Amino acid sequence: MPLPNGYSINSAASHESEDREPLIKNDAVPPQCCSARLNLAVLMFFGFTVVYGLRVNLSVALVAMVNTTDPKPAQNTSVIHACPLPPGMENTSDTFQQPEGTPQYPWDSETQGWLLGAFFFGYLCTQIPGGYLSGHYGGKLFLGLGVLGTAVLTLLTPLAAQQGSYWLFALRALEGFGEGVTFPAMMAMWARWAPPLERSRLMTLSGCGGNFGAFVALPLTGYICQTLGWPAVFYLCGSAGCLWAFFWFIFVSDDPRTHRRISKEERDYIINSIGSQGTGHGWFVPVLSMLLSAPLWAIIVTQMCSNWSYYTLLTSLPTYMNNIMHFDIQSNGLLSALPYLGAWLVSTLSGVLADYLIERKVFSVTVVRKLFTLAGLLPCAAFLVAVSYAGCSHIPAVTFLTLSTTIGGFSASGVFINQIDIAPRYAGFLLGITNTFGTIPGIVAPIATGYFTGDHTLAGWRKVFWVAAGINVFGGLVYTVFGSGKIQPWAITEEERDAEKRSASIST
Repeated sequence: MPLPNGYSINSAASHESEDREPLIKNDAVPPQCCSARLNLAVLMFFGFTVVYGLRVNLSVALVAMVNTTDPKPAQNTSVIHACPLPPGMENTSDTFQQPEGTPQYPWDSETQGWLLGAFFFGYLCTQIPGGYLSGHYGGKLFLGLGVLGTAVLTLLTPLAAQQGSYWLFALRALEGFGEGVTFPAMMAMWARWAPPLERSRLMTLSGCGGNFGAFVALPLTGYICQTLGWPAVFYLCGSAGCLWAFFWFIFVSDDPRTHRRISKEERDYIINSIGSQGTGHGWFVPVLSMLLSAPLWAIIVTQMCSNWSYYTLLTSLPTYMNNIMHFDIQSNGLLSALPYLGAWLVSTLSGVLADYLIERKVFSVTVVRKLFTLAGLLPCAAFLVAVSYAGCSHIPAVTFLTLSTTIGGFSASGVFINQIDIAPRYAGFLLGITNTFGTIPGIVAPIATGYFTGDHTLAGWRKVFWVAAGINVFGGLVYTVFGSGKIQPWAITEEERDAEKRSASIST
C-alpha cells in the first residue's frame, strides 16, 4: 500500500505468511538524533531510572534499618557455614555505622522478606487496569502519575517504619499500586510512537532505565546510609521522582499527532509506518481470543520464569552480600549494583542488534525474539548454578552474579517487548496482563528466599540459586516452542482487513 513521502508498507495479509515489518526507504527515514521519539525514549529512560531507584532502595537500606540481621539466630547453626571476612577486614566490627540517633528496628529474616515483597502486592493490582486505560486514553497521564505517586509515598517511608513493620508493609504495597501502571503505559505509548523497524532500540533504551536505576540506587543508597542515615535515602529518592514528573508533564505528548515540537517529516513517518495499529483500541478488547492465544501465554510463562531470578537478585542480593560475603554497606551497594550496569549496557546494545537483524531481514521477528530470549535466559541460569558452588570465594561469586544479570539483558529485546509484535494496538493491555503474572515472582521469590536462608547458611543460598536457574531454563523452553513474532488475527483492525480484501481482489 503506497503512502505519501515515499513510504510503503505491506498489506495486512503479510501476517499470514511471514512476520514482516514495514518496508521503508532509508532516505525517507528522519534521523533519530534530537528527534521527538528519541527525546521521549530518553525521558522515559530517566523515568524508569527513578522508578527502580524508588523500588530497590529498601533492599540496601533494610541492612541499615535493622539493628541485627536476625535478632534470633538459629541455635544449631555451625560456624563452619559462615564465610570469613574479606581480606583486610578481619578486625573490623560487624556493627553497622551510621549517624548517631538513626533509628533501627528488630526485624527478623522472615519480616524482612515480607517487607521486600510488599511492593509487589500492590504492583500487580494496577497492571491490567493501567494497560487498558493507557491503551484507550494514552499513557502520558498514567506513567507520570504512577511515578509521582510512588515518589510522594516514598517520602513517608521513615514515618511508616517508625510506626512498625505492618505500616511499612502497607506503604510499600501502596507504592507498588501506584507504580504498577508505569510499564503498561510505556508500552501503550510506544504503540503510537515507535516505528516497527525501531521498536527494539527505542523500547530497550527507555525500559533499560530500570537497570540503570538499580545500578545507581544500590551504591548510592549505601553511601547515603552511612553518611546521612537511612531516612535520607527515601527523602532524596522521593524528591527526584517529583522533579522528573515536572519535566514529564511539560514535554511529553501521548501521540505524535498532538506533539507541539515534532517536525512534520517525523510525524508523517511515524504515523504512516505504524498505520492504524497506532491508534487507541477503544473500550472493547478481544479478551477471550487473548486468553486462548498460545503466543500470549508463552510470553506470560517466560516472563514469570525470567522475573523469578531477576527479582530474587534485585531484592535479596544485598542481603546475600551482607550475610554471606560480609561486605560493608558501601561495598555491598556497589557490588550489588554491578550486575545492573552490565544489564543496562547489554539491553541497550541488544535493541540495536535486534533491529539490525530485522531490518536487514537476516531473521524474521519470531526468530529474533526467540534468539534473544534464549541468549538471556540460559547463560543466566548457568551462572546462577556457578554462584551456588563458588562458596565463600568472593571474587568468583561476585563475577558469576554480575555475568548472570548482565547476560540476562539480552532478553530485553526478546520476550519482554514481544507484546507489541503480536498485537501492537493492544500492547499496553497485553503488557498489563503479562506483567501481572510476571509480578507474582516479585512477591513469592523474596519470601521463598527468606524461608530458604533463615539460618544464613551457604546450603540455603544454594537452594535459592538452583531454583532460580531451573525456572529460567523452563521458561526458555516454553518460549522456544510457543513464542511468535507474528501479529495475531484477533489484533487486526477493520481497516487492515478491508485493505487485505482489496489486495486479494486486485491479485485475482
